[in-house]
Amino acid sequence: MGINQKLIEKVSSFQKREDLPKFRVGDTVKVHIKIKEGEKERIQIFEGFVLKRSGTTSNDATFTVRKESFEIGVEKTFYVNSPIITSIEVIKKGSVRQSKIFYMRNRKGKKAKIKSRD
Repeated sequence: MGINQKLIEKVSSFQKREDLPKFRVGDTVKVHIKIKEGEKERIQIFEGFVLKRSGTTSNDATFTVRKESFEIGVEKTFYVNSPIITSIEVIKKGSVRQSKIFYMRNRKGKKAKIKSRD
């Protein structure tokens, strides 16, 4: 293991977040995001279901949240260890069979429901 590898591990261990809850694909979550507008900062909440997760163990792990806003689908991708995320709330746990549920993009109304798991 070289010097660069040790340096990368040290920096990535410093950036890793342990305060976030465990969530999976299909769960409905509220992501609290820090938004900076000029000199002011505010918290914005983005609520939707988790469409996909990638790189769950690495430092560059991401997850995508999708919601319907005025009958238009909106998706946002976040880094799990991002400093702009203040907190994540799991609202409802969903039960899905696939690791990436892109088929939900084409569904409307009752067909767009995700079964809950207990």
